[in-house]
Amino acid sequence: MARTDTPPDAAALPATYEAAVQELEALLGRLEAGQLPLEELLGAYQRAAQLLAFCRQRLEAVEQQIRLIDAEGAERPWDAGA
Repeated sequence: MARTDTPPDAAALPATYEAAVQELEALLGRLEAGQLPLEELLGAYQRAAQLLAFCRQRLEAVEQQIRLIDAEGAERPWDAGA
């Protein structure tokens, strides 16, 4: 089985928040182990930064939806792309 240590590019972000968190936790475990070669370390750090930004964006979108529900007392459609 071939192993690729090159992190996926930004276009390959996970489909869900949960998948992003799972990948981020795995990356953090590898980073904390301190046994990655320098090239892999940099790639893993960059991927972790991408995943963190993705998770923050998802959380901010959910927070905005909650504010809309609280402010109006009725649920409005959520536009995840906004």
